[in-house]
Amino acid sequence: MDVGDETCGETGAINIQERLQKRHQARIEDVERRKEAKESRSVAEEKGEYFSSAFNRERLSVEELLSGCSGADRAAVTQRLEEATAKTVQLQKFLNDSVLFLTQYELRQAQAALQKLHTSLAETRQEALPKKKFAFGARTKAAEKVSVSPVSPVSDTLSSAAAGSTKLDRASEQCGFSNMKDVTVIKTAEEIQKQDVLLTHLTNCKVRLLGSPSTLHLKHIDSCEILCGPVSSSVFIDHCRNSTLAFPCQQLRTHNTTDTQVYLHVTSRAIIEDCCRVSFAPFSWSYPSLEDDFSVSGLDQNRNNWSQVDDFNWLAAGTPSPNWTVIPEEDRKTNWGSEN
Repeated sequence: MDVGDETCGETGAINIQERLQKRHQARIEDVERRKEAKESRSVAEEKGEYFSSAFNRERLSVEELLSGCSGADRAAVTQRLEEATAKTVQLQKFLNDSVLFLTQYELRQAQAALQKLHTSLAETRQEALPKKKFAFGARTKAAEKVSVSPVSPVSDTLSSAAAGSTKLDRASEQCGFSNMKDVTVIKTAEEIQKQDVLLTHLTNCKVRLLGSPSTLHLKHIDSCEILCGPVSSSVFIDHCRNSTLAFPCQQLRTHNTTDTQVYLHVTSRAIIEDCCRVSFAPFSWSYPSLEDDFSVSGLDQNRNNWSQVDDFNWLAAGTPSPNWTVIPEEDRKTNWGSEN
């Protein structure tokens, strides 16, 4: 055998050995990847099981507190509602901290349960702690602070305010406004004081909420402009159409909403369901005490996920949902009127 043949033989043996080593290394790496994936799934499943157990335990605790309000005296009811509110806020934070490892189904179920709790809390407070009925000559200072004026010309302001005063006093049973049409209404930070705020059955109204609510509920809103200060936890919207909304919040959940613009600052995520023609832009409303209200709310001003919207009715991966859009910069509203 000549030297050339010997050299070729050695080179071929070396190449075969290198290929075998690479194949062996690839198999080891594949086994490690599978092992890591399995461990990750196990950790996620364990976290999911822990979340479900802890979440349901606290949810039942809140429901028991609310059910115990029936027939109790006012002091006991007040204490139970305060405890239920605190627990509900903690539940919301627990959910926000857990979204990274929850499945879409688990997240959807937890959100629905939380929304039900918020609604039950608001309804229980309204039923169990009714304010005194309206009486002429006995208006409270809080009611006098609420500014009411028609959306139409200023000359009609005083007559509309007088006609609408009884509605405002009845609406104050729950912090918010209900059953109104063609008016401008305002609540101050002193009136809100981190309460749950409920706006329902409003048509062609302008609403200004100065301060930091704990939660904000919008139901049956038509052709309204609603501007709100920083909401420390969640905003829930249901059956809203032809409206413009602006608020900062920790989380947004929107149902059954059409033809509505949302100027949003959200630190967690925005979720829509059964919605169409909803558009988003960054929050741009401002008023003198906004910075203070951000501090009260605890929201991070430097974190805004306004354009990260999850549509629970659109599960096609890699294809944008047709149910929501981003408002083009040139079409975004920047002038919110002199009532700021």
